[in-house]
Amino acid sequence: MKIFAVAEQRQGKWNPVSWETLVAAQQLAEKTSAELCAVLAGSQVAGLADELAAKRLGEVLLLDHPLLEPYTADGFSIALRRLIEQTSPDLVLLPHTYQVRDFAPKLAASLGKGFVGDCVGYRWEEGRIVLVRQMFQGRANADVTFAGPAPWFASFQAGAFRSDQVASREAGQAPVRKIEVDLKPEQIRTRPLELFREAKQAVDLTQAPIIVSVGRGIKEQANIPLAEELAKLLGGEIAASRPICDEGWLPMDRQIGSSGQTVAPKLYLALGISGAIQHVVGMKGSRTVVAVNKDRNAPIFEIADYGVVGDLFEIVPALIACLQKS
Repeated sequence: MKIFAVAEQRQGKWNPVSWETLVAAQQLAEKTSAELCAVLAGSQVAGLADELAAKRLGEVLLLDHPLLEPYTADGFSIALRRLIEQTSPDLVLLPHTYQVRDFAPKLAASLGKGFVGDCVGYRWEEGRIVLVRQMFQGRANADVTFAGPAPWFASFQAGAFRSDQVASREAGQAPVRKIEVDLKPEQIRTRPLELFREAKQAVDLTQAPIIVSVGRGIKEQANIPLAEELAKLLGGEIAASRPICDEGWLPMDRQIGSSGQTVAPKLYLALGISGAIQHVVGMKGSRTVVAVNKDRNAPIFEIADYGVVGDLFEIVPALIACLQKS
């Protein structure tokens, strides 16, 4: 069995979700004794390929061509399709990003295959992979398998795996094999505009290592600055559950959950958040979850690594005071 883990970069910078996908691929390769290859597409990204080569995998396949920068769905789907036709992988795993959502269905369809997107996990059962997808805003999980022959395509949601668990090689570097890319300008039928995340007021919480998130327990908009001060002292970002953003107390781009952003920070501090499933699906991949809530039966405590049953208006000022002294 051969597994491809497609890494994503843009303008020479990694999308961190790429490392999470590589973790999933490494774990599956270990379970199945499969051959694992990382795939990187772009222009003048040999340095990034060398970074990948330091990880535990068989080799790095580098698709380097001037027409692969800037990104276009046409360019990526054509280049990857030809690579897949030449190398015949069984399984192609990708991070579930805006870019992948743009080109992966086109890539799979061009090969006459299906694409299972936004998975949160997998199992290996009876010689086949069973992918897990959430349905009905996280209220139920669906098991999905592939009916037809390989290659199979799937993407993993941000936070489904922990990027800090990516395994490095014990010695040396994996070989980097540059693949010839036959791509012509007339095949690129679109002209990219500015990046989606470049909107002036947008914030990409997926990149934040620390998030302080507030829920209904914050009571009123006038109390938001208290949480913002804590986030600032921690070097993190402020976020919220849906009711807070619906009220307009924080912008919608600060919302965490099934209808907001999915995050996996090193530290997620939940202040006055009950832990409804719609919110939990957006932050359950956090490395460490600390919850503060007056209700000892709040569902958030079921997933919290550390729980504080108490009044956030007593606890947060005490935390701020300690951080100001340190």
